[in-house]
Amino acid sequence: MTEKEIHDIVDRQRKYFQTGATLSADMRIAGLRRLYTAVSQRETEIREALKKDLGKSGFESYMCETGMVLEEISYMLKHIRSFSREKRRRTPLAQFHSRSYQKPSPYGVTLIMSPWNYPFMLTLSPLVDALAAGNTAVVKPSAYSPHTSGVILDILSQCFDPRYVAVVTGGRAENTCLLQEHFDYIFFTGSQSVGKEVMRKAAEHLTPITLELGGKSPCIVDKTANLKLAAKRIVFGKYLNCGQTCVAPDYVYCHRSVKDQLLKEVQNQIRKQYGSHPLDNPDYGKIINEKHFDRILGLIDEKKVIHGGSSDRKALRIEPTVLDNVSFSDPVMQEEIFGPIMPVLVFDSLEEVISKVNSMPHPLALYFFTSDKAAAKEITSRCGFGGGCINDTIIHLATTEMGFGGFGESGMGAYHGKTGFDTFTHYKSIVDKKTWLDLPMRYQPYRQLHEKMVRFFLK
Repeated sequence: MTEKEIHDIVDRQRKYFQTGATLSADMRIAGLRRLYTAVSQRETEIREALKKDLGKSGFESYMCETGMVLEEISYMLKHIRSFSREKRRRTPLAQFHSRSYQKPSPYGVTLIMSPWNYPFMLTLSPLVDALAAGNTAVVKPSAYSPHTSGVILDILSQCFDPRYVAVVTGGRAENTCLLQEHFDYIFFTGSQSVGKEVMRKAAEHLTPITLELGGKSPCIVDKTANLKLAAKRIVFGKYLNCGQTCVAPDYVYCHRSVKDQLLKEVQNQIRKQYGSHPLDNPDYGKIINEKHFDRILGLIDEKKVIHGGSSDRKALRIEPTVLDNVSFSDPVMQEEIFGPIMPVLVFDSLEEVISKVNSMPHPLALYFFTSDKAAAKEITSRCGFGGGCINDTIIHLATTEMGFGGFGESGMGAYHGKTGFDTFTHYKSIVDKKTWLDLPMRYQPYRQLHEKMVRFFLK
């Protein structure tokens, strides 16, 4: 798509938004109902596209992508009318003859840039929030997941006028052109390096943004943890989508006294969940492309492999792999892994964990396995991270009742449910002043009596 074509898309959407067409709750509801129907009807196509792009099984495609989109739409359909109403606020005594309220207002023309690892869910979930809030949207899915991007294009073209929702496909050239445009809000999910560029471009127009990035999310296991259950849930979270999950446990940080037992349980769980030959498991996915395949293989130190380590270049598959005797100076600990490699490190005290985690860039997620409530409170209070779980992994993002987002280097802003509506909404604070009374005390010339009255009202 050319620079002019992209500019024309944004220009048409701005003109459409300025007509007020998207402000009606009925309009928003009708659009989301069409989207719900289209996604439901084309579930098979979505599943097949995800299989081609990432090797995802039908169950995983629904659980982690299609089902979550449908849930987000359902939530918004139930709440749009209440979310979009004006909210009365208390009026100060000094303005007693006024009505104070906040008016939820859409930003306008939004840009949603999504990644390849959960290409359907991470495109449509923020889109649902943007449309529920009354915005128009330009959607830019990843070029690395072309089959899913094609289905997204078909679905959104079927459901919406391009003045309302438009899809821009392509790669870096299209991304560059889009970021040169003036949007009213930008929502980006992806890597930190690209996120920095998005933020730089947004700053040129002072455009507000949400950045959903990633980082090295720690999975801490203390000596009181239920190791069998911990291993089961860690293996699920780590190797889901072949580790290509922004909130996957990046590394396991285990108390020295229970490390050997945990490793034994982890290996048992890998065999139970993925079989003795994971590379032949039809439900085990694949790495997105050869570039990432080679990058991940380069992080495997064969001398430290205690499980897995094999790969199939033709199928772009890497076995669920566990590394032992890893230190924070090893190459695998210098970047976000984003693949099926689990490094295991050890600690001796909770204070050591807190100090180490806080010395590193703030992660998108943190997981803590423990039976000690005081220790859980200490970790969640003192460590900086986006969100997480106690005694589980991943599941904190699978709810419309809590916002999901990063912190510091792992991003800014959040979405899902009401938080997602708020992300794409500007709340105008308005005072409706009555005309039948006009107190003189704020006007010059100021008098001593006026000052006493002001002091009385503003204490």
